[in-house]
Amino acid sequence: MTNGSDPRPTKNQRREEAREKARLLREEQKKRERRNKVLLQGGIAIAIVAVVAIVVLIIVQSVKPAGPGPKNMASDGIVIGEGLKAVTTPALAAGATPTPSVPDETGKVANIRVYLDYLCPYCNQFETTNAEQMQKWLEAGAATVEIHPIALLKTKSAGTMYSSRAANAAACVANYSPDDFWAFNSALFANQPEEGTAGLSNEEIAKVAKDAGVGSYSSVEKCITDGKLGTFSSWVEASTDRALNEPIPNSDLKAVGGTPTVLVNGKQYSGSLTDPEEFASFVIQAAGETYSTSTPTPTPTATPAG
Repeated sequence: MTNGSDPRPTKNQRREEAREKARLLREEQKKRERRNKVLLQGGIAIAIVAVVAIVVLIIVQSVKPAGPGPKNMASDGIVIGEGLKAVTTPALAAGATPTPSVPDETGKVANIRVYLDYLCPYCNQFETTNAEQMQKWLEAGAATVEIHPIALLKTKSAGTMYSSRAANAAACVANYSPDDFWAFNSALFANQPEEGTAGLSNEEIAKVAKDAGVGSYSSVEKCITDGKLGTFSSWVEASTDRALNEPIPNSDLKAVGGTPTVLVNGKQYSGSLTDPEEFASFVIQAAGETYSTSTPTPTPTATPAG
């Protein structure tokens, strides 16, 4: 007697069915792998494009096109004269050659020139040692001090380019509040970060300017915090390049080799950075050699230590 059910598959049939299922599973797995590979490659490509876009944006935001330099720094430096007043000059046009300052030829004034980096600890030593006596000479009209901020150590601040940003801040003050430059210069050194650290943010640098009593503060603040490196970033780059690669006007120096580079009437000071009397003696000697036929009045005098 027969029943209505299908006969059971044979062993060979069951084996073939299992093989077919395994084959279908393998094909489906291969299809999934191909899809995942395409998606992964596409995701990587999108990520690369995004990273490139971000890098380009950062570069565009941080590197400004060449523009005019700050006012009152036509020589790439600012000249501080009698009464701590700055000598005014027009802004240096983009791509223009700086105009060297004209040394005093009356025999009455010592011309001190300082190339500095606001991250440089040796510049801070020179500032701390000699700022007080140089200020007395300025107030008496016995000297001028020409300050050239450069960004020699821009790679020494954990990627933040503090030297460049601080030099830009100095240019901002020179442009908008030149008679406050001397005070701001001292304040930057009083707040100097350690080399190798990120240094002050642009907002913190602006606060240093405010605390130093810099005038036209809203304009100065905007100039300092303009983008990553500030309004005069292209000028900082250009003036630093000139200092490091071109002859130094009114001297025998072929270029600035380090900071601080200090010149008095064109003669380079190579003495102690921590001995005010030694520097004062050098100033008097350099002035006497340059103007041996003149009678300097008033003459810089050494400030007693302590």
